[in-house]
Amino acid sequence: MTDHRVAAQLATEAGRLLLAVRDELAGASEAERKAAGDRRSHEFLMQALGAERPGDAVLSEEGADNPIRLDAERVWIVDPLDGTREFSELGRDDWAVHVALWQAGDLVAGAVALPARGITLATPSVATPPAHTGAPRIAVSRSRPPAVAQAVCDALGGTLVPMGSAGVKVASVIQGIADVYVHAGGQYEWDSAAPVAVARAAGLHTSRIDGSPLSYNRPDPLLPDLLVCRPDYADAVLAAVAGVG
Repeated sequence: MTDHRVAAQLATEAGRLLLAVRDELAGASEAERKAAGDRRSHEFLMQALGAERPGDAVLSEEGADNPIRLDAERVWIVDPLDGTREFSELGRDDWAVHVALWQAGDLVAGAVALPARGITLATPSVATPPAHTGAPRIAVSRSRPPAVAQAVCDALGGTLVPMGSAGVKVASVIQGIADVYVHAGGQYEWDSAAPVAVARAAGLHTSRIDGSPLSYNRPDPLLPDLLVCRPDYADAVLAAVAGVG
């Protein structure tokens, strides 16, 4: 099985598991659903990757960081449940599962599953989002929209589109639901690795908000800012970000 297929299959299967956990704990508290979802998806992915790719290292949001990954040729970067809060709220569908592979310095495969929507977006082949001729749509957090997103929205004469997890926001650009996702203020490699791999396969612009390349499998997995957008908006977004502050 190819690495692309492994990423897509495991993200999809972890998503099915999470849907089952959600149903199983429908009468539990949100905190219990959050804890169970994080734990069980992480355990599934670790076991599955160990079986499918036993020689590879893994960096997971829910696991202890093993420094062996820094000397590894291949590292899977996973977020077993992206959007834990959204997952915990019954009826919400804006959460995701991320599975990506970093190899020899760059992302080479990735999948973003949107389990409650029955969708998995995965490399190697992803459709280019359809053209959009209206005002640019900026994907933002429904509860914590960063100031940089508002600045970009104002500069481009756009509209803010609130939604849940980081993976869902990037997926919205890939699917043509939004045109720009710009974030500043704190993320980690597992928040963006799989979404970025898939966005690149769809021909989208991906970078830090200063325009520099995104780098993964670093000693410190903090990767605090991100820009994913249609290529035709990249220069204007970067200029707007540069003017903030």
